[in-house]
Amino acid sequence: MITGLAALTLHGFTGAPSLRTLDRIDVLVPRGRRLRSTGCVHVVRAQQLPEPVEITGLPVAPATRALADAVAQMTDAGVVRRLLVEAVRGGHCEATAVVRELTQARLLGRPHVVDAVDTLLAEGRALAEGLLYDMVFRYRLPEPCWNVDLRLPGGTHLGGVDAYWPEQAVAVELDTRVPRHGEDARWCEYARKREALEGLGITVVHVTPAKLRASLEQQAAIVRTALMTAVEREPAEYVTVLPR
Repeated sequence: MITGLAALTLHGFTGAPSLRTLDRIDVLVPRGRRLRSTGCVHVVRAQQLPEPVEITGLPVAPATRALADAVAQMTDAGVVRRLLVEAVRGGHCEATAVVRELTQARLLGRPHVVDAVDTLLAEGRALAEGLLYDMVFRYRLPEPCWNVDLRLPGGTHLGGVDAYWPEQAVAVELDTRVPRHGEDARWCEYARKREALEGLGITVVHVTPAKLRASLEQQAAIVRTALMTAVEREPAEYVTVLPR
């Protein structure tokens, strides 16, 4: 299957060059195949091949894999950054999926790739927050307190949430975690925060960018159900709500 820059062009990346200007076409093949690069065709070997997608009748690597294979050949930080951001902004793939593919390709040891990933994650976070705002207003949910820190009256910090409805004690948290170094520690911190909030009677609704993108109405229904059933639950402990 076609991968790398040629595949990104076929996927519709505006930041990728036209096929006519490429002097190299990367083709992904199983590691055991005895094939050699020839002319403009460059063989890229893989232990396991992803499921290809068909574009204009050609087998093409998924956007995440094509992106990783393209980035592996690049040294220009600006170009890498633009392609990674376009992957998310253009709806080609989720930021977490991109980082996972770059990790598997062992590209996160390159400084210019790490810098681009930081920009990618910020972009993915901003897009997810925009979808969350859109969900609340499009489906006419009550206005929450946005991006707040929750604390006990004595000052103990409970953690930040992306949206909070104080009267119903319902919190929404975007999960934009990615599989990077230290992820286990971040997961433990996330789990402790959720456990502490739920122990105080606060309902925590966990959403991911992928869920928001795929089923905004369904996520709105989940939040609405949590708000409506608040009267059936024991009153939550009082917490202080502060901007973060």
